[in-house]
Amino acid sequence: MTSMQLMSSTNSTFIRPSSFYITGLNNIPHAKYYYVFLCIVYAVTLMGNSFIMGTIYLARSLHTAKYVAVFNLALCDLCGSSALIPKLLDMFLFENQYISYEACLTNMFFVYVFMTLQSLTLLAMAYDRLIAICFPLRYHAIVTKTAMALIICVMWILSMSVNAILVALVTRLSFCRSTTVNSYFCDHGPVYKLACNDNSMNSIMVYVCMAALLYIPLFLIALSYVCISFALWRITQGVEQNKAMKTCTSHLILVTMFYLPIISVYTAALTTPLNANIRIINTALTQTIPPMLNPIIYTLKTEEVLQSIKVLYKRTKVNTMEQALKKRRTKVTQ
Repeated sequence: MTSMQLMSSTNSTFIRPSSFYITGLNNIPHAKYYYVFLCIVYAVTLMGNSFIMGTIYLARSLHTAKYVAVFNLALCDLCGSSALIPKLLDMFLFENQYISYEACLTNMFFVYVFMTLQSLTLLAMAYDRLIAICFPLRYHAIVTKTAMALIICVMWILSMSVNAILVALVTRLSFCRSTTVNSYFCDHGPVYKLACNDNSMNSIMVYVCMAALLYIPLFLIALSYVCISFALWRITQGVEQNKAMKTCTSHLILVTMFYLPIISVYTAALTTPLNANIRIINTALTQTIPPMLNPIIYTLKTEEVLQSIKVLYKRTKVNTMEQALKKRRTKVTQ
């Protein structure tokens, strides 16, 4: 067989399906209640993250490098949940489980982009805390709003570039057997494993992405807290130690909530075969619960945010009273 004939034969067997079928949860009674629960989670996520973003935007005292990163985390949480949950509800509450090939890849891209950005933003926030505690006198010179904005821009470019490559590699695959995806969205792993041609590059990319975008950021965050611990140990005054630790508490909770479940689920999926339903429930909760809880934790655990909310509330109350007085005066003069 000539090289032209071989190429023609290969092209003729390359199959790009018109759509995929997303299975969701299988043989679980009252599964719709789970999707309704995710709908409630999304509503709380939408309100909480919008509230945090609005507070940071309106409160001048929060116009700092630290809160540039917090604003970006809230934006990524909001966008990540919006990329995942509405489509999930449309598929499983309204039984539109077929998704076109192009829509599937788009869904995959945006879900992974914002998940990656959540990971990288937590790393940026750890960098902020590291400089604030280990180099307090140089903090305002090193961690400026411009520097943090530049870091965040690099993170967005990195996330979009890496995930564009991840998705582009899927377009090289031929799906000549099943097009049924055992997941709750167009999950990269379950999709590329359906291919009937060589998918080794996709498999390698999974390990590269997990290492670069999950394990390495977590390692660097852990390393930063080792340095912070040494810096705090050198501080002799207990009051100063407590004050410094309070600034890290909310970030540590966010890191634990995000990394611990997601790394556990993905590592388990790579090393041992998991029941599809267990994997779907665990991964869905891992991707949806932290974005809902992040703004609540930052509101309750951060004194600066609480103080800014009080100031904004008082300002709104005063403005409302002034407007009411103006209306009364206008009625009297008339």
